[in-house]
Amino acid sequence: MAEIETVEKIPEKISLPSSVTVKKLSELLHLSVAVVITELMKNNILATINEEIDFDTASIIASDLGFETEPAEEKIEVGRLTIEGLNKILDEEKNSGKNLSPRPPIVTILGHVDHGKTTLLDTIRKTNVAAGEAGGITQHISAYQVKKHKKLITFVDTPGHEAFSAMRKRGLSIADIAILVVAADDGVRPQTKEVIEYLKEHKLPVIVAINKIDKPDAKPERVKQELAEHGILFEEWGGDTMCTEISAKGNINIDKLLDNILLLAEVEDFHSDQKRDGYAIVLESNLDPQKGPVATVLVRTGTLKVGQDVVAGDAFGRIRRIEDFTGKSIESAVPSVPATIYGFNVPPQVNDIVQVVIGKGLGRAKSTEAGSKKMNKIQEDDSEKKKIVFILKADVQGSLEAIEQILGAIKSDEVALELISSGVGAITESDIRIAESAHALVIGFNSEPTSVAKRMAEGSGIKIETFNIIYKLVEDVKEKLTDLLEPEIVRTDSGRLSVLAVFKTGKHDMIVGGRVSEGKMLRGSLIEIKRDDEIIGSGKMMNLQQNKQNADEVNQGNECGVVFEGNVKIAVGDTLICYKEESKKRSL
Repeated sequence: MAEIETVEKIPEKISLPSSVTVKKLSELLHLSVAVVITELMKNNILATINEEIDFDTASIIASDLGFETEPAEEKIEVGRLTIEGLNKILDEEKNSGKNLSPRPPIVTILGHVDHGKTTLLDTIRKTNVAAGEAGGITQHISAYQVKKHKKLITFVDTPGHEAFSAMRKRGLSIADIAILVVAADDGVRPQTKEVIEYLKEHKLPVIVAINKIDKPDAKPERVKQELAEHGILFEEWGGDTMCTEISAKGNINIDKLLDNILLLAEVEDFHSDQKRDGYAIVLESNLDPQKGPVATVLVRTGTLKVGQDVVAGDAFGRIRRIEDFTGKSIESAVPSVPATIYGFNVPPQVNDIVQVVIGKGLGRAKSTEAGSKKMNKIQEDDSEKKKIVFILKADVQGSLEAIEQILGAIKSDEVALELISSGVGAITESDIRIAESAHALVIGFNSEPTSVAKRMAEGSGIKIETFNIIYKLVEDVKEKLTDLLEPEIVRTDSGRLSVLAVFKTGKHDMIVGGRVSEGKMLRGSLIEIKRDDEIIGSGKMMNLQQNKQNADEVNQGNECGVVFEGNVKIAVGDTLICYKEESKKRSL
């Protein structure tokens, strides 16, 4: 009988998207929904037919069922363009002088927190930015356009709190002109000095707006003097910096400020090549539950059009929709235009450069890992330190960056933070799985767990904490770190006793008598024994008697008896030092 040759079955390779419903996964695997749900349950994941699971989870389930998986898009490497690379392109374009046409100036407004930066922008565009922001501070980066004398001006808004210096510098790195807002009733503050140094270093044209001039204690001349001391000289003082005295709240001289911006833009003469393929910088990105990955960009040169294949760092896609800053759909975005782009596979990183890619398949360039998360450490930790291991998810990249920056500034010799994973979007089951293996805390900022992830976390005992105000999040993390610190032991000496007699000597206790030479003896206190100017041991006072009566305290000059508990043998002539120790919570 002929021998039957057995052929090993090669597992079928299935392409999986970054997120898929249980029903869709069953269809891709050609299996019943019941089989897929059963396999999920074997992995301690409870998910209903219409719930979405992430790529990692779907891949594990498919593998357990005998399938090989791959990301839905083919993997093609594309060079990443940096800000420095874009600046080189812009310089070459400017030097060539070819196809150049005027473009609107890009303006950023900078200033110390509470000096009126957001109010100024509100007044300029007649809308309220921070009303919807938890805590009333602008926590995201945004861009807008206004029209004056039929000419456009682009404003880039960056957060004003001191913790957001990296985001402010990002605003500066793409701006043509900076408006430095200084409050007339407050003057130059630390953050103002930081901005001035940056402006000088990067030689960025600046207009000073002295705000709140309508307040009773406004002193604009004093502000000018302070700015002069930091190297900002105004035109009327022989310098080259324009100054506008305004009231953002009272809408005073706002038109004059806009006129000055246009005047400075005319002098600087900003041009770009509108006919080339577009290059844009990512100001902000997030993962919208309905619309998918969304990127707010600012076009630096060229034109971005619907239907173009684009890459931005590790993200890729085809532009399926462009919106202007008002949310209106547009077919293309030209230089200096802020726009929202839909069509990326994942949210690109802030500061990534969006570039149009030519050639078959290049627009499907795949990141090195589907839905990749940035893995890093907040601090280089000493293994001796107690630490909080955590995963961080945020709604947008800018918030993620700001939180990492703030938490990274927390330093201690005894405790540490270790960030093992971070990313943009909802908290998913992959995050819970990582947290489970690392015994980590999951923290979300404007980011909630999916229903599947929530059930997984409850089943595995993983703690998820969510916040909508950055400073509440930071305070909570600091409090957790503080709780890890060993408490400070504060010692308070109350008195001393000179031992005159020993009445009883037991194995672990003694009764001695003496006179209080300093302060007072307090019952229940700790005792140190001093002999010949040397501490020879310690113990505890179990009882205190005066005139054979129990006493709570005995003052200086009086004689008393002490019941001592400890292993030291007290002798006549020793001094007993009476003290208490209190445990005090420390702070970072």
